[in-house]
Amino acid sequence: MSWKPELEELEKRQAFAREMGGADKVKRQHDGGRLTVRERIDKLLDGGSFHEVGSISGIGEYDEQGAFKSLTPANCVFGRGRIDGRPVVVVGDDFTVRGGSADASISAKPLMAEEMAAEFRLPIVRIIEGSGGGGSVKTIETKGASNLPGGVGGTRGFYYMTANLAQVPVVGLGLGSVAGLGAARLASSHFSVMTKNSAMFVAGPPVVARLGQPLTKQELGGADIQTRAGGIDNAVDTEEEAFEAARRFLSYLPPSIHSLPPVIASQDDPERADEFLMSVIPRNRRQIYKMRPIIESVVDKGSFFEMGRNFGRSIIAGLARLDGHPVMLFASDPYHYGGSWNAETCQKVVRFVDLAETFHLPVVYLQDCPGFLIGLDAEKTATIRHGVRAMAAMNQTTVPWCTIIVRNAFGVAGAAHQPGARLSLRYAWLSAYWGSLPLEGGIEAAYRADIEAADDPKAKLAEIEQRLNALRSPFRSAEKFWVEEIIDPRKTRSILCDFARLAQGALTPGRVSFSMRP
Repeated sequence: MSWKPELEELEKRQAFAREMGGADKVKRQHDGGRLTVRERIDKLLDGGSFHEVGSISGIGEYDEQGAFKSLTPANCVFGRGRIDGRPVVVVGDDFTVRGGSADASISAKPLMAEEMAAEFRLPIVRIIEGSGGGGSVKTIETKGASNLPGGVGGTRGFYYMTANLAQVPVVGLGLGSVAGLGAARLASSHFSVMTKNSAMFVAGPPVVARLGQPLTKQELGGADIQTRAGGIDNAVDTEEEAFEAARRFLSYLPPSIHSLPPVIASQDDPERADEFLMSVIPRNRRQIYKMRPIIESVVDKGSFFEMGRNFGRSIIAGLARLDGHPVMLFASDPYHYGGSWNAETCQKVVRFVDLAETFHLPVVYLQDCPGFLIGLDAEKTATIRHGVRAMAAMNQTTVPWCTIIVRNAFGVAGAAHQPGARLSLRYAWLSAYWGSLPLEGGIEAAYRADIEAADDPKAKLAEIEQRLNALRSPFRSAEKFWVEEIIDPRKTRSILCDFARLAQGALTPGRVSFSMRP
């Protein structure tokens, strides 16, 4: 009367599932310097926390009497687990089984992973290698018909692939060659990271070669290509670093939009003041400086987590903590276009403003922006259209916003330093300098007649510049309350920590009027 025979069959099937594609395929995976999907899940999650769903799904083999002989598992492994004690959903492609392609997939598995994340309001981590359950030309033969994209349940999969961006944190890890649907799943995430020996592309080298472009995987879609194009946020050397990046990203965010970001106890004095901030900005306005040391000085020590460093490089973006409170931080980088916004910078701003609004993160902006990039390239890339889109995204936000004007604030892009039509906090450093356009170049145009009529045009230009600079003093603006406060730079951290504490009381969990777009 015992159910022991059935239990033994269950254990036998589970053993086949753990073998994945077989010893030879596992060895090939390891020889390529890559972990298997099960090893990846074990390293990503807290030890012993993984609860697998659908472990024995796949294709069974039976003898003539119908007795079970073996199992080829589906090439998707998913379930629930914990990261730093917090529950998450994890779904991974098993490249040892038919290279992760549709021929060995059961589409209901990755779909259920997405549904589970949405229903239980949990973050989801996608571990992607291969086509991520996407198509293969062999599918036509194995299925006996050609698949219509989006059909046979595919539309639901595509829906959840992006719909979860409006509900729960989504992390994509590209850990090998990622193509087609896998590339789409990787790109449709709040944070994506790939190892430097991985590659991502819509179609791989054999297909692209038919277009007369013979390229290696790295030449077509390597980490350098994808991070500079903005297809992927970050690149790391090892898979272990990718797992750590995923864990760290999630540590700043709530489990879903229905909660607020977690506040932790900070060991860094909120009143800490670094003396170097008094001299970090050169008096010579043509001289550049490094912004990242300023960021590290004003946020909680070691808390800045930068994303998308190689894309839209005149803006630095990432997550940080202020007195333990998570914030989205933007900062100008004068090393690239002097801090001017080009089309890529504007796209980057939209992406991370969306992230902040979706997950109720207050925004801090350390501004040094001389305006939109000008010139032929700027016009060819529709910089102004992308610019007003970035401004619209900022104006749509509801989260608290604080801007520190570090140096430049000029033109339309200079105006894009806070949301319009609602309260935000704004402070200016002693080095701040602003206007409709910089004096350099503008004086010659506005005062051309006076300069040309002068006995000494150079002296006249210098005289006008000196006169206008005196009027452009930030103290004059403060007199008219056109800027609210001018501060000692050393007090920046204290002011920002105070802002983060104030902002906490103004945050409201729940769905927002717009949400993150890929």
